[in-house]
Amino acid sequence: MQWTDQAIVLGMRRLGDSSAILELMTAKRGRHLGVVRGARSRRLAPMLQPGNRVEATWRARLDEQLGLFTIEPVTLRAARLIERPLALFALQVLAGHLGLLAERESHPELHGAVDSALDSFAERPGPGALAIAGFVARFELALLNESGFGLDLSRCAVTGDTEGLVFVSPRTGRAVSGSAAAGYEDRLLPLPRLLLGQHGANDGRGAVDEAFRLTGHFLERHIYQPRGMAEPAARREFLTWIGRELADSEPRPGFRPL
Repeated sequence: MQWTDQAIVLGMRRLGDSSAILELMTAKRGRHLGVVRGARSRRLAPMLQPGNRVEATWRARLDEQLGLFTIEPVTLRAARLIERPLALFALQVLAGHLGLLAERESHPELHGAVDSALDSFAERPGPGALAIAGFVARFELALLNESGFGLDLSRCAVTGDTEGLVFVSPRTGRAVSGSAAAGYEDRLLPLPRLLLGQHGANDGRGAVDEAFRLTGHFLERHIYQPRGMAEPAARREFLTWIGRELADSEPRPGFRPL
């Protein structure tokens, strides 16, 4: 058995003195594990850092075996991601989310989205905190959808309207318009336009907090709890760092930027 595919390095764990079990998110075959011999060598170690794009060839006698990887570099962006803490935290969150997917199930859209985002994160000066936060939040929506727990944010669950959608039911995951939500606002989750890839007057720390509160609710319900796991520490650290960067960028009381 043999195949070759482009992939994103998610992580690895040590195996013996010099080998490692490498975890990749491949373009065509989803999340895939394999052994890399000599993984700690000077030639291979820089290639196998999380976030790098590589070309992986996998070989095994039988398809169900762990198999061996041969790795060639394509885009070594890990060093540039490490230089910016926010990009590094975002990488850790994305890699952790991809690691929750079933092994060897194809998810080309998730792979493509993360691969393009990491290219952007590695640029100088790179996207701002709000853009990075928006991507990660929308990726969490996509992850829920790919896992079979997608939210319906296209129309109001009560009226069927496609305009004025400002809330989401925490029970059904369906959008609710402002008029239909009258009197029940405190029972619903806010739906910031940031989460829909749009821009609104409230874009900023408040919109980010609302976006991750919404995705976090459904991740907890459908992904974390069924696995008996808590919210990953990397996600909590990312949200803390995002909050700091957005707070630092907000105008101080009494200050009017030119």
